Amino acid sequence: MDIVRERYEIAIERIKEISTENISNEKYQEYFSKVAKFILKLNSVKDEIESGRLKEYTTEQLEQLNYELYEDIYKENYEASLANPKFACEELGEEYGRILCYVYKKIRDLIGNVYRQELEIVTLRIELFIELFYYFENSEELEYRSIEEAVYSFEKDNTEIFVDDMVDWRVNPKRTFAVDIVMNSDLNDIRYLYMYGEHIGANEIGMAQYLNSLSQSEIDSLAHVYTEGYRKGFVIAGKDLSIKDTVDIRYNIGFERIIKSAILDFEKMGLKPIIYPLGYGSTMCNKQYWFDHKFDEALYLDKAFVKRKLEVAKQAFENRKDLALKMAGPAVIEIFGENPFEPESKKEAYKLTKEQQKLSAGYINEYQRIVQEHIPGDQRSFTIIAFPIPEFGHNFKEMFDATVKINTLDSEKYEIIQNKIIDELDKADYVRVVGKGDNRTYINVKLHELNNPEKETNFENCLADVNIPLGEVFTSPVLKGTNGILHVSEVYLGELKYKDLEIKFEDGMIADYACKNFQTEEENKKYIKENVMYNHETLPIGEFAIGTNTTAYAIANKFDVVYKLPILIVEKMGPHFAVGDTCYSFEEDVELHNPNGKEIIAKENEVSALRKIDIDKAYFSCHTDITIPYDELGEIVAVTRDGEEIDIIRDGRFVLAGCELLNEPLK
Repeated sequence: MDIVRERYEIAIERIKEISTENISNEKYQEYFSKVAKFILKLNSVKDEIESGRLKEYTTEQLEQLNYELYEDIYKENYEASLANPKFACEELGEEYGRILCYVYKKIRDLIGNVYRQELEIVTLRIELFIELFYYFENSEELEYRSIEEAVYSFEKDNTEIFVDDMVDWRVNPKRTFAVDIVMNSDLNDIRYLYMYGEHIGANEIGMAQYLNSLSQSEIDSLAHVYTEGYRKGFVIAGKDLSIKDTVDIRYNIGFERIIKSAILDFEKMGLKPIIYPLGYGSTMCNKQYWFDHKFDEALYLDKAFVKRKLEVAKQAFENRKDLALKMAGPAVIEIFGENPFEPESKKEAYKLTKEQQKLSAGYINEYQRIVQEHIPGDQRSFTIIAFPIPEFGHNFKEMFDATVKINTLDSEKYEIIQNKIIDELDKADYVRVVGKGDNRTYINVKLHELNNPEKETNFENCLADVNIPLGEVFTSPVLKGTNGILHVSEVYLGELKYKDLEIKFEDGMIADYACKNFQTEEENKKYIKENVMYNHETLPIGEFAIGTNTTAYAIANKFDVVYKLPILIVEKMGPHFAVGDTCYSFEEDVELHNPNGKEIIAKENEVSALRKIDIDKAYFSCHTDITIPYDELGEIVAVTRDGEEIDIIRDGRFVLAGCELLNEPLK
């Protein structure tokens, strides 16, 4: 560490010179001066942290510092920011503008590293910046290839450091940066929010203040729903929680009171908390900035890089195999209420080539297999729950209370109703789903054949355990014979909004797709391929489900916020289809039963079955749920082998006998 600190101090002295130094080509003068000054700002923050002075700052001082660190990417400043690839290319030329914009983004990403006092990573990136400055300092010898090679070498040569650090954060409970903030701060003093180094905005402040207005018993109750769901996940799946030591906690900054109570609950289960840097975060101050840099890896992604990254990931997990094996799985608090984001597609932003798309998809898949090998799916579980944030609007508090109601519905009542639905669906050869009005959905979903209907079922009865709130029955369809069109007029998936999303399936595989977000068909297809299909050429239907949580649907319509809800809740508000892996990926051979004792046999399809002969072809490492809301739904009909039709839903209402209670919230 002394060597790293010495390198850091040498680098900072050079940065001080660069911040005022003139270079022969004035076009790049402002860029290097501005980025150097930002690095010096980070250095001053480092000094305040190491001296302990940062903890003595007033709320106003911390707010001002946070603003200064993030002001360049605020929406009002972004059009003229060198972190914006469009502006960078206009100012610096297209050839060098994109790559220098990338470097600035990498420097900006160091804010969190500085707060976590990760000096080696900070030093490495500063040294890259200095190396590039030397090339630009003498523009007569400037060649783009030299700049590109410098960046490529930096990423590849330091992969071991970056990946090893990432893996260590994921499994090592001694990395307690965020845990210390949660457990050792006075959470009534919102200054603690600024100790992460993340952008702190109205959502984070408002959420912390709201939770501080609740009693400890109310906080404990909220946390207990979350932790109890986690515990039940192990019980229902017949997995042994007692052999695990750690839990992977994920949340948005501002929820610390709930997280602190949850940690105490988990400790009673014998679990120590792990909160790694990607496990906490804040709402983005500018989603366009995120979207512009989403595929920056296009700059250096090739076969050699992917091979190297996978090698070091495997070794990093192998070096920590005992820690990894003790990981019980993720416990996630999601948020909703942000205004929908419709991105601008910029030609100046990096894009993956077709070859890089395959490499990226292949890397993700192979990395997940490495994780699966060291944190086996048949020994871990998870839970996910969601709450609104202040951006939801003036009735945020009312929606928060409504969400608590949604998250704590009576499981026993729903279990009985959903059993009735499953009993009828289990008679079917296929299920027909048809939209109404402008919705063009018409799809037949083929089901597995049951050898012993008295003891077997195709559908899981999903109650409030790992996937909160309750309210769906789901299956992994047979691909051959699953054909048709899935259409949704408007849907919000993974931070992004889609208009008129339409997907065509042939034998359960995506054959075509379209939307109307952009002016050209090419842009729309690229948008779907990158963000729904994760750069795969096709994906199977991994799940078909019928959502039964009409209470959630009624509340969403009352507040007119269907478009703001997370898929975690939306998927319970109508039928939904997931493209990608099944819900049981890597766990197909784990025996599972519904509460009534019937074994769930539909846990694989023709693609995931390939794991037995060629695992490379079996999984896609993605699973995206797309829901048809009740008001766009014409019918869901179970069709038996004899041609008998059993109505489940007609015109957005449940018509199956015994399901009348589900229609009450819709009146």
